Amino acid sequence: MLKTMVSCFLAMLVWVMATAQQPGNSDDLKRKQAEIQREIDELRNTLKDTKKNTKAGLLQLSMVQKKLRLREQAIGNISQQINMIEGTIGKSRYEIDRLKSELDTLKQQYANSIVYAYKNRSNYDFLNFIFSAASFNDALRRVQYLRSYRVYREQQASAIKNTQALLQQKITGLESSRKEKDAVLQKQEKQKVELESEKREKNDILSKLKAREKEISKELTSKQKADQKLKVAIRSAIDREIKLAREKAMAEARAKEATEAAKKPVTENTPVTGTVTPTAPKREPKSASVLESTPEGIRLSGGFETNKGKLPWPIEKGNVKIHFGTYSIEGTKLRGNNPGITLATEVGATVKAVFEGEVSRIFDIDGNWSVLIRHGKYFTVYSNLSSVSVAKDQKVTAGQTLGKAAVNDEGNGEIEFLLMQENKNLDPESWIRRRN
Repeated sequence: MLKTMVSCFLAMLVWVMATAQQPGNSDDLKRKQAEIQREIDELRNTLKDTKKNTKAGLLQLSMVQKKLRLREQAIGNISQQINMIEGTIGKSRYEIDRLKSELDTLKQQYANSIVYAYKNRSNYDFLNFIFSAASFNDALRRVQYLRSYRVYREQQASAIKNTQALLQQKITGLESSRKEKDAVLQKQEKQKVELESEKREKNDILSKLKAREKEISKELTSKQKADQKLKVAIRSAIDREIKLAREKAMAEARAKEATEAAKKPVTENTPVTGTVTPTAPKREPKSASVLESTPEGIRLSGGFETNKGKLPWPIEKGNVKIHFGTYSIEGTKLRGNNPGITLATEVGATVKAVFEGEVSRIFDIDGNWSVLIRHGKYFTVYSNLSSVSVAKDQKVTAGQTLGKAAVNDEGNGEIEFLLMQENKNLDPESWIRRRN
């Protein structure tokens, strides 16, 4: 019996917790939906302006593809809202049936008590019930019983009224949920219509891209050549940083050993003549980076890692034109491999550091500038700048201006943003914050 009661209690507790959490989840879904819609609207406006000013290109395709992904997310979000509302409707129906059953029971019990009271309505019967007690204490108990019985009837009437009010409340809530579901279903249908329209828009851009395939192929070939030059320059700079850091660490280790050796007292057994062979410095564990051999290097690496997914964008306004890694242009034979992300922005847009660090190198790639900043064992690269406003070895802070975005072959502003862990390329999009 106890086991059954415990099981029932736990089931009820789970149901109550689920019901209590539901409004919060619903609010989260609605807030997420608003964020997605806001991003879709921003993309739509940007895409509209881009179509006015430039030919169909990779930027337009990237934006419309992103818009499609967001639209599918919006439809999925609405489906979750519908499922949640249907769950609420199901629970409301269950509660209504339970309350109706409870109300019927209360009414029956109250009717039985009324019938009993009617049959025993004579004051003589009540007095006879009291005076027929075996003792004075028994008479007091009978008086108390009659009072309790009257209170019980009042409580019955109150319970019936409260249950009726709660039942009406649940019925009203059920109707509200049904109306909400109808409204959300209409939103979902509207989103599906928008999705079909955007698919046609994408096909139109793909058709135009296909017509410009040779032209775009030349642009990508030019980019790949520039990327290769950039990668060689970056690797050379980072290799030099690693070499200098290793030499510095070894020199400090030798100096430390020499200092410790000088502090040791000379004993009688210590040979006076002979050559002292210095002990080789201890090797660092393979997992450790020589670029973290100083407290400053450890601090910068740790801070950079802590901010993964929260780093600011290097530009105020812009969109990802080409994502990181291998890519293919839908509907064409064009392929490529991007060492970072290509960001489309305004010509002359301000380019900023995403985290504090030190300017390691500044180099020229095909007439445009690139800035390499070291953050411990991490490096960020800002390439295709028309001008630079920092100098080599300069300390920079997060958000500090590094230069201005240059123009690309299509006449638009564009920069290349790369992220490295020593000589390993990382996907910058997983490190910078998501734009709402």
